[in-house]
Amino acid sequence: MADSPTPKASQMPSPLRCFIGAIVAGVMAYALYNMTSAIGISFATKPIVADSLVVRRISSAVRTLVLGMSAMGTGIFGLAAFGLAGLGVQLLLRKPEQEQRPD
Repeated sequence: MADSPTPKASQMPSPLRCFIGAIVAGVMAYALYNMTSAIGISFATKPIVADSLVVRRISSAVRTLVLGMSAMGTGIFGLAAFGLAGLGVQLLLRKPEQEQRPD
């Protein structure tokens, strides 16, 4: 059987790469949070104007879907930022491992 490929040094996570990724994910989470807030305020200030019950229900479902997807994106990027920052701290505190070469 073929040996599994070993990761190259450039592919290994470093604390700097983790913190840069955390900053990028945090900025995206903040932008999505602002967008979610703006969407929520916009939906709250503009009531659904329709006589049909079906139209009201569909409009309410679409509003919920749009706001929920935006909130989910905010949460995902926020958790990714938190996780990457934690990984960066873990890599900073880790003792350097000695390379072991198979004999």
